[in-house]
Amino acid sequence: MWVNPEEVLLASALWMTERANPYFILQKRKGHGDGGGGLAGLLVGTLDVVLDSSARVAPYRILYQTPDSLVYWTIAHGSSRKEITENWEWLEQNLLQTLSIFENENDITTFVKGKIQGIIAEYNKSHDIREDDDTDKFKEAIAKFHKLFVMPEEEKLVNYYSCSYWKGKVPRQGWLYLSINHLCFYSYLLGKEAKLVIRWADVTQLEKNATLLLPDMVRVSTRCSEHVFSVFLNINETFKLMEQLANIAMRQLLDNKGFEQDRSLPKLKKKSPKKVSALKRDLDARAKSERYRALFRLPKDEKLDGHTDCTLWTPFNKMHILGQMFVSTNYICFTSKEETACSLIIPLREVTIVEKADSCNVLPSPLSISTKNKMTFLFANLKDRDFLVQRISDFLQQTTSKIYFEREITGSLSSSDDEVGTALFSYISTCEVEVRTADESFSLYSCFQAKEFLKEQAWKNHFTEYGQGVCMYRTEKTKELVLQGIPENMRGELWLLFSGAINEMATHPGYYEDLVEKSMGKYNLATEEIERDLHRSLPEHPAFQNEMGIAALRRVLTAYAFRNPNIGYCQAMNIVTSVLLLYAKEEEAFWLLVALCERMLPDYYNTRVVGALVDQGVFEELAHVYVPQLYDCMQALSVISTISLSWFLTLFLSVMPFESAVVVVDCFFYEGIKVIFQLALSVLDANIHQLLSCKDDGEAMTILGRYLDSVTNKDSTLPPIPHLHSLLTDNGEPHPEVDIFKLVRSSYEKFGSIRADVIEQMRFKQRLRVIQAIEDTTKRNVVRTIVTETPFSIDELEELYTLFKAEHLTSCYWGSTSNPMSRHDPSLPYLEQYRIDLEQFKVLFALLFPWACGTHTDDLALRVFRLLDHNADALINFREFICGLSVMCHGDLTEKLKFLYKIHVLPGGCLNVQHSVFCVVKKMQTPDYRMYLRLWNQETKAKLENMKDLPKLNQSQFIELCKTLYNMFSEDPSEQELYHATATVTSLLLEMGEVGKLFCSPAHKTDEEDEDERIAVPSRSKQERHQLEDSSPKDTATSCAMLLSDDDTSVSSYSVLSAGSHELQCEDIAEDTVLIRSGAAAAGHHGRRGGLPHSVSIDKDWAITFEQFLASVLTEQALVQYFEKPVEIAARITNAKNVRKVGHQHMSLSDYEISLSG
Repeated sequence: MWVNPEEVLLASALWMTERANPYFILQKRKGHGDGGGGLAGLLVGTLDVVLDSSARVAPYRILYQTPDSLVYWTIAHGSSRKEITENWEWLEQNLLQTLSIFENENDITTFVKGKIQGIIAEYNKSHDIREDDDTDKFKEAIAKFHKLFVMPEEEKLVNYYSCSYWKGKVPRQGWLYLSINHLCFYSYLLGKEAKLVIRWADVTQLEKNATLLLPDMVRVSTRCSEHVFSVFLNINETFKLMEQLANIAMRQLLDNKGFEQDRSLPKLKKKSPKKVSALKRDLDARAKSERYRALFRLPKDEKLDGHTDCTLWTPFNKMHILGQMFVSTNYICFTSKEETACSLIIPLREVTIVEKADSCNVLPSPLSISTKNKMTFLFANLKDRDFLVQRISDFLQQTTSKIYFEREITGSLSSSDDEVGTALFSYISTCEVEVRTADESFSLYSCFQAKEFLKEQAWKNHFTEYGQGVCMYRTEKTKELVLQGIPENMRGELWLLFSGAINEMATHPGYYEDLVEKSMGKYNLATEEIERDLHRSLPEHPAFQNEMGIAALRRVLTAYAFRNPNIGYCQAMNIVTSVLLLYAKEEEAFWLLVALCERMLPDYYNTRVVGALVDQGVFEELAHVYVPQLYDCMQALSVISTISLSWFLTLFLSVMPFESAVVVVDCFFYEGIKVIFQLALSVLDANIHQLLSCKDDGEAMTILGRYLDSVTNKDSTLPPIPHLHSLLTDNGEPHPEVDIFKLVRSSYEKFGSIRADVIEQMRFKQRLRVIQAIEDTTKRNVVRTIVTETPFSIDELEELYTLFKAEHLTSCYWGSTSNPMSRHDPSLPYLEQYRIDLEQFKVLFALLFPWACGTHTDDLALRVFRLLDHNADALINFREFICGLSVMCHGDLTEKLKFLYKIHVLPGGCLNVQHSVFCVVKKMQTPDYRMYLRLWNQETKAKLENMKDLPKLNQSQFIELCKTLYNMFSEDPSEQELYHATATVTSLLLEMGEVGKLFCSPAHKTDEEDEDERIAVPSRSKQERHQLEDSSPKDTATSCAMLLSDDDTSVSSYSVLSAGSHELQCEDIAEDTVLIRSGAAAAGHHGRRGGLPHSVSIDKDWAITFEQFLASVLTEQALVQYFEKPVEIAARITNAKNVRKVGHQHMSLSDYEISLSG
């Protein structure tokens, strides 16, 4: 491999010269290969690993040197002698004579360096390699990673770090390699080599902690082991990257979304760290964008372009606030250094003018941004103002073109949906007034109205001072107003604003209407569930006691189910959506639901409520920290897991009176999930003494239910609505009323220190635990479902499931012929969640199935796959896989032979099988073959109909069956005996086929007579048949069998002779050989793989039945013993776990054990 010339001062240090000429030297690293061992070799090898030397992966190199110079230049290195020899020979043939022409040594050096650089540039161009993607140093690390761990090129290395790995009490200094799918470690110290490979998908816990002995330590846990790494140069960077990669793996397990590299990143700058890869920069950019979107509640596809320190002039307090400006494709955002001081979001669609103001001492490098609602924002102290203005201008140009397009769409839309939304609102208002006038006194109603009026005035004053709409200054005062309660008629507007849903709605005009139109009249599982729950959504509220409210709810839920089929519909979505519809129009409610499900409560509403389970774990951690005296009691009663799901999934809407719960929703849309955690902790804290005295979970739930039912909102103008949760409480005395505003404020005072970033850290930890627990549950359920259908033990089934799933994951990592999304659907039943295609099945077939042997393995795997694929979708699930393996390992002789017969009787393109080969397979003792004959004769009447249902085997299928049999035995200890027995059986079957042709006439016999004829021949004993063959004269179609041996290839050959004009020969049975007629021997010997050559004619009248095949095999004791012998799967599973193939590393262990050599 040619490399950019690098200067070398000491050419002989740690290297040995093997070849030399006046200009070039070929060297080998000391300690590499044969004859280079000893103490020096051990020391050199250790230094190479510790110092991250490229010589570890490239132990050969070529140096350039002019005769009179002491300076050398590395121009090529290689991982093998063959590779470096090719480069050496090229130099001798193409450069050596040319260099002798030059007179000046400087000219020679310039020419050689230029020539080598030209070769590299040409190679990069022809292989489409982008320059500056990765540094040369990192490319060496990639090559080393692929070589050390036998990884394919598709496995992308992200970064590598020097660290120590603790094996017991002994640290091993080496290098930690972090790739997209694996964590790997390598160490080589004084001849002791240590390797570790862990798949991220198998990590159950990842934590960073410190001890007195190890101040900086990372602990990686899997299901079966625990690994500790320490002595990092930058532990924070390493741990963040490990967290990010583990998160990607969990996301892949959850919804099968793999990792795709973002190629739109800028090129590597000169000041960037030399070791950072393009992939690492991509992941860093993703992490920053994710934090940016979460901080400002922006759409999921928004990418951060950059950020810079600056100051913002705030007119409400006439100050310059220090903070950071963030610029992305569609937004300019600002947040102050002091967290609660001020934040700002400016969508570029609202911007009218961006201009550079005049600089002065007070206001250096100012930038002014004006918006459509007449607001002007003044930023200053910008370090690179000109570049920033240029970036914003570029984004503005893109935004302008989008706005014109959106206006055209918006103009063509009808306003029917707005009318529906308005009608729903007016109906709600009318109902409320009617209830009020009927049930409340006028003076009380006036009091409520006065409070509502004061709230509205406070918000209007706030809008005047801080701005209104999406560009509003958001400060501590905004938060105070939210905690005091949002006015009823402003809720929808402010929910849209604080949740960020207003941005998605503004950038997707007409989207909701299109979804409604497309989903109209469509029916699936989600729509059925929606219809079932429509009348359970706030049935106590008058708005949903008529068809208008129900229809609006149906449209919103159905539209979202069609937008996001991965979620579809989940219970609790109906309750939340019905509340959204009370305060927002249909389209607004839809976008609020999108913000809720996809950003603010991620993974909450999927089929397995993973997000809610994750936050349940977070809540348990917070309870352990903030109410430790109650934690043990709650855990013992299992109350936290019960309450958290109902509280979190519906945002307290299902457990609190409606007028109080909407205040919680107000705070949630402003501050996110931390409000829900704070409030839940406050409820536990308020009832701590009663809960400590509880004897069971029912009593605890009653106490909490009565407390929540007593939470009131005295400021509400809504009529009192009967609350369903009150039905859960007992008939004891009601709990004293609790004011919702006091409860919320108390939660901020006691638990307001909970930070969003801490919650995200906890979520990561719990996500690992929850998803791995779900995977374990899936495995247990699959095993429990099929354990009664197979002789495999539970432990064996679990190991086989792990291998099956691992093969699926490996194909997701490194490519497959089918789409991973079609092979893994978490919404399907457990047995169907993971499915494998043919290419994956071939790998498992070669590792686990006992009939896999030699070059014929892939063809046989194809035949087995076709038989197992019952629904003809080119995928098989775990049950189908296990059933096939059960027959081959533990089936009795008849079952195995029937299986073998069926995989050959199928037409080449047929994937549909009418009769399943599988039944409950039971282990049997090894009986004498005569017992099989007796059993078969006794059960002939019962089995006759089933056997008759199997189609006959024609001549070409019979030939393939013979090839399979001969390949099956190539590694068996009784190989020669089995070949001889197979030749004898084949001879007999050929005779039967020839005899059967005599009965293929228009006036054929009845089925019963035909069956008698077919059974007659095999019913003879083996001895009688041999006597018949030996005594028959040549003119009566004598048959014999001869076994030949080939010492060179160890592949046995045979010839089967049948007399008369129908003489058949079969020679050198192997992958590319077929049975042929004697007249076409030359043409048939090199037949096409898997079938007959065109020049060979198939006798269409020749055929045999399964009964004939079974009875013929039963006459040969060697074959009977071979097929009735059970196969122990444990050894094959162990072997499969440790197999590592070059170019396709099949990893079935959660992690490889450390291997030591030397």
